[in-house]
Amino acid sequence: MPEKVTLLSVYRYLPQTNCGECGEPNCMAFASKLLDRRATPDNCPPLKKPKYKEQLAKLIELIAPPIKEVKLGVGENLVKIGGKEVMYRHELTYHNPTAIAIDVSDTMDDDKIVERCKKIESISIVRIGDTLKVNMIAVRCASKDPDRFSYVVSLVARSCNLPLILCSFDPKILRAALEKGQVANKRPLLYAVTEENWREFSELAKQYDCPVAVFAPNNLSLIKSLIKTLQAIGIHDIVIDAGSYTEGNLLRDSVNNFIMIRRAAIKRGDKDLGYPIMAVPAVVWMVENQEPVIASYREACMASLFMNRFADLLIMHTSEIWALLPVLTLRQNIYTDPRKPVSVESGLRVIGKPDEKSPVFLTTNFALTYFTVANDLESAGINCYLLVLDAEGLAVEVSVAGGQFNPSKVKDLFTSSGIEKMVKHKKLIIPGLAARLKGEIEDLTGWEVIVGPRDSSQIKSFLTKYWA
Repeated sequence: MPEKVTLLSVYRYLPQTNCGECGEPNCMAFASKLLDRRATPDNCPPLKKPKYKEQLAKLIELIAPPIKEVKLGVGENLVKIGGKEVMYRHELTYHNPTAIAIDVSDTMDDDKIVERCKKIESISIVRIGDTLKVNMIAVRCASKDPDRFSYVVSLVARSCNLPLILCSFDPKILRAALEKGQVANKRPLLYAVTEENWREFSELAKQYDCPVAVFAPNNLSLIKSLIKTLQAIGIHDIVIDAGSYTEGNLLRDSVNNFIMIRRAAIKRGDKDLGYPIMAVPAVVWMVENQEPVIASYREACMASLFMNRFADLLIMHTSEIWALLPVLTLRQNIYTDPRKPVSVESGLRVIGKPDEKSPVFLTTNFALTYFTVANDLESAGINCYLLVLDAEGLAVEVSVAGGQFNPSKVKDLFTSSGIEKMVKHKKLIIPGLAARLKGEIEDLTGWEVIVGPRDSSQIKSFLTKYWA
């Protein structure tokens, strides 16, 4: 069992001067931020002095997560995977969301390749204030032609700015792609090192400073052996592919392998397996004469399963938004901080172009509630004011029951927002689930309170009936 990192063990390696240069009142507070990954050792200016060199090195080693963080690509689109410290997110927030890549084959026509790249890069969905998108493109060498693969890699690199995964078991083909495809300085992930090609692959990875994937399907002992060999050579940016089977007992084996790898790294401190895990749900498309809709559906199911079982990187084939949306949504849910509700800033929001006669709505600052209400108001074309109450990030029904949604806070919100100066009427529409607070809010604010619908999708028909 690896030794548990504690607040005092982190504090031991800090300067202990309480200088405040890090922005915290003392070194103990800064140690707490380091533990929660809200700060890095670089945020402590004194640690950069020569006399603290040894302490800094030991501190970095101490707080390094059991799963190494691997960086793919460069620049603003750089993708970080791994960096996990715990098995399950309720123990500590997960960092570095699972990267999702969509594949492109070098046997496709040039126009279709460009079109597919543009489509992949343009996938973008805003949900609860976050932009959900695909992170990478995996270029597959199906032609086995080094010249064709190099050309396609170059074409993909020119067509979009996403980091790349170069997929071939032949190091000569990957070398040609790196030299002729204009991506040698972009740190693509090289896929994949096997028992047969590890020597040539390792030379390539060292020469171009690229991360590599290790592939040994359903063979954890071979994976560990290959990783130890790469480590001895000096290669440490590694991603593990233990095989992505999608049928019967083999699917069970794949899931069990993922669990065993992650458990060995975190629970037993096995540094040889302390690397990000990747899965390839795209293998479901290998079944011949398969309906595309069925294949996309099965792929989304497999991607979700593997993500729930610690996959840090997924390679998918479908680009259908209906198949990608549940995977992107699941990723967002897994990687939110379970210690605090997802909330937005309280205050006044202006929807459309309201005037002094426009209705005034009230909701809470729970992100899902706020964005649902705001989107329904915008979609219905309603010009209005929306008051967002600080309910500590809780939904309407929960915050009413718990007392976070209360008349006193509503009165304070009236004052701080200045809403009383923006409209001539004194009518407030509250959520249907807060109906029992109607009388108290009227007594405190002096406004007439109208109880709105329980579901914000019904607001348009509600206004037609109740708002002149």
